[in-house]
This record gives sequence, C-alpha cells and structure tokens, in this order.
Amino acid sequence: MSQMLLESVNIGQPVALDASRPDKRTGICKRAVEGAVRVHRLGAEGDAVMDARHHGGPGQALYLYSLEDYAFWAAQGVATGPGMFGENLTVSGIESADLCIGDRLAVGDVVLEVTASRIPCATFAKRMGDPGFVKKFRDAGRPGAYLRVIAEGYVEAGQGVELTAFAGDRVTLGEHFSLAFTAMKTPLSREMIARLLALPLAERDRADNLERLAAL
Repeated sequence: MSQMLLESVNIGQPVALDASRPDKRTGICKRAVEGAVRVHRLGAEGDAVMDARHHGGPGQALYLYSLEDYAFWAAQGVATGPGMFGENLTVSGIESADLCIGDRLAVGDVVLEVTASRIPCATFAKRMGDPGFVKKFRDAGRPGAYLRVIAEGYVEAGQGVELTAFAGDRVTLGEHFSLAFTAMKTPLSREMIARLLALPLAERDRADNLERLAAL
C-alpha cells in the first residue's frame, strides 16, 4: 500500500433530488471545501445528515471513499469526483475494500476508526441518475468506509493519512460488504455473527447482527 493522502474534505447541504418532492431532502450531494474543517464525534462541521434513521450517528460519523475506487468507476464511464458518492473524505493510496473493521486512520490530530462498509440505497441511485446503480455498486465490491471519530480535531486536504492496522480479527470491508448482501437472502452462521460482534462495528450494524443472532 502506498502512502495515503487526504485529497479533499467534502461537505453537503440539504437538497431535493426529486423536483416533485421538494420536502424530501438529502445531504448526499457533497462538494470539496477549502481550508480546515472541524471533525467532531458526530461528523464534519456543516455537513447535513437528513435521514438520521439510516445515516449519521457516532459509528457512521464520516464516510470515506478513495481515488483508487473512483478510477474503477471512471473506467466504467461513471461520473466521478470529490464527494460524488457522498463521501466526506476522499483519500488516495488505498482501495476501500482492503480496509478492515477496527483499522484506525490518523489525520493530523484526528483519529478515525473503520466501522462498516456502505450499503447502497435508493437515494444513492437517484444521486447517480441510474436506477440500477445499487446493483452496480454491489457487484463492484468497492464499498467505501464508515468511520467513528476517536479523537476530534481539524482536517484539511493535503494532509497525510496514517493507517494503524486493527490488532484483532481482521475482517476486510470487502468481506463485510459481501456478508451484508448474503445475509439479505441466507442467514449467517452463529460463528460468523459472533465474529462480527467481536469487532468495533457501527451501532446500526451491531444491532442488525444482534437481531440475526436472536433469529437463529
């Protein structure tokens, strides 16, 4: 893996993707901003989270995507660019699927912890202008990373990103992403669920796995 770099910090304001539903707004349309941005336990200052039921919270405070992932999409003819997939942090130097749950990323004084892969939704497909994009995103296996804020501070484009590998069981985001879709059709084994619950998962993902365990 090459040296990781924070390429951009992206902030989204509430917008309506459907002109017929101006009341239904989303923060997925993010744009790169200049200068230092404060990161607190619930995300980046000024960034909108409109659907708090499915997005945001301590375990999904920030979302990260990489230039390496975007290079794949660009080769498929998909529009790319900082914040295009709704990420707060666009980095270079890694493919997101290779990150593991529990890995930590230090950007200056800010410390972030990888908690889950991103599961695509209808809002994402609408943002991309492609009703079939959920399936395309699933098949690509490039999920991006949700992050928990361990240490607050300020981040700015151009900073280096230092990766500290999780010392426990290493479950990649690629594997986590695949398991999430498998679980929609086939129950995960008790052993696999226990393996996931031993990790520092995002709260929503932990709750989902506890429900799966209770249903066995």
